[in-house]
Amino acid sequence: MSIKKRLLFSNIAMIIIPIVFFFLIELILGYVIFYIADGDPEGGYLGTFIKLRFIGLLLILVITNGLLTYFVSKSIINPIRKLSRAAKEISNGNLEFSIKSTKNDELGQLSNTFESMRVNLKEAEELKKRYEESRKELIASISHDLKTPMTSIKGYVRGIRDGVANTPEKMEHYMDIIYTKANDMDQLIDELFLYSKLDLQGIPFEFENIDLHLYFKDFIDELRFDLERDNWAVSYTVNTEDSYIVMADREKLKRVVMNIVQNSLKHMDKEKKEMQFILQSESDQVVVGIKDNGKGMDAMVIPFIFDSFYRTDSSRNSTTGGSGLGLAIAKRIVEGHGGTIRAESKPGEGTSVYFTLKKPFNKKVT
Repeated sequence: MSIKKRLLFSNIAMIIIPIVFFFLIELILGYVIFYIADGDPEGGYLGTFIKLRFIGLLLILVITNGLLTYFVSKSIINPIRKLSRAAKEISNGNLEFSIKSTKNDELGQLSNTFESMRVNLKEAEELKKRYEESRKELIASISHDLKTPMTSIKGYVRGIRDGVANTPEKMEHYMDIIYTKANDMDQLIDELFLYSKLDLQGIPFEFENIDLHLYFKDFIDELRFDLERDNWAVSYTVNTEDSYIVMADREKLKRVVMNIVQNSLKHMDKEKKEMQFILQSESDQVVVGIKDNGKGMDAMVIPFIFDSFYRTDSSRNSTTGGSGLGLAIAKRIVEGHGGTIRAESKPGEGTSVYFTLKKPFNKKVT
């Protein structure tokens, strides 16, 4: 019951209840004094009857108003006190203090709104802590991944200065290593810049209609030319009867596919290397699948592979681990397209990565 109705009924009750009890007392007193006690209605008993009736009426008014005021005020004040206490607890940083109410009045709705605010504040605080932990991990990862090649570069430069590279062959070898390490650092910085811009939504997307079937046909032809020399078997599965027109940014889509492919290349441990591309058309989107027969991953690892700087190789070997940003960048780009990305994997059997791209709205392709 709402507070407005509660106050209205209490005011009506303050009038009706005293009247009812007044007539009951009058009947009882009249019955006792004039019938049981056989009092004279025109004598002294009448004065006693009037006095007792007046006293009874006062008692009824006092008790009725007192009780109704107490219970109505209690139903209003108690929730307000709880809200006040909750506000103090939250202002002191205690976000575990719950004030969820089962009542359907205005204060109950206010309590539930306050509870919803508390839950949102708690989630925001937890998110803030996760971001802080991610920031610390990001700084540690950047420091490690930049320090390792820098240390190597300094070592080879020192070797050149100290005359260790005393032949043209050694000098060329040292310079090649320095160039490779510097190139790795440059690539890492580029990926860090791209990831930060994507994370802050600072890079615009240039969407256009792209036929994924033709896109992957050209891409796979080029990829097959490069990989078959390394004993890779590349296959492509698609139903040419379906439509694969999507809204996508061509360059960023290439970055997604290349990052997934490079991840497969780094984790291949089979002599017979296989990679399969799959397109599946649905009513409002196209599902892209990229499968390999590499060493795979444990089920506990899969939820984290799209996190920044996560590597399945805990040694952080750049040969197998990469920068740890490739799949994280792919995830940001796919989400920027309004799609989703996920992975399936079994140890020893390979890994499959699936992502979705939306089809254009209200457009039919012939």
